[in-house]
Amino acid sequence: MTNSTTSTEDTSPYESFDSRKLHEAAERALDHHFGKSDLSQAPRREGLFSLNPDIDAEALLANASEDLLSISIIAADLADDIDGSRRSVALALSRMADGVRLMVEGTLDQIEVRSVAAKP
Repeated sequence: MTNSTTSTEDTSPYESFDSRKLHEAAERALDHHFGKSDLSQAPRREGLFSLNPDIDAEALLANASEDLLSISIIAADLADDIDGSRRSVALALSRMADGVRLMVEGTLDQIEVRSVAAKP
């Protein structure tokens, strides 16, 4: 008959629980199976995407505006197909994308006003 109040300490085959030793053992096991890795020598990745430095800010903002419009439309369309709290989340995403799009459009307007004002 098994005593249901027996703790794991009573059933453990080890005399003490030393987290440092467990960590070292785990590191040895990982090194054995996957090879030792030195993160300082790993090639540095800048990211999955990168921007062409020759593209001007106005073009980037115009593309961002179009992308935000697409996100808003997708989220609003999704909201039509679902109910409850998920619908509220989809509508919130649509509205957030609309708000950010307005900020981008406002920035584009400021760039246009400045470029017109700078021309003699």
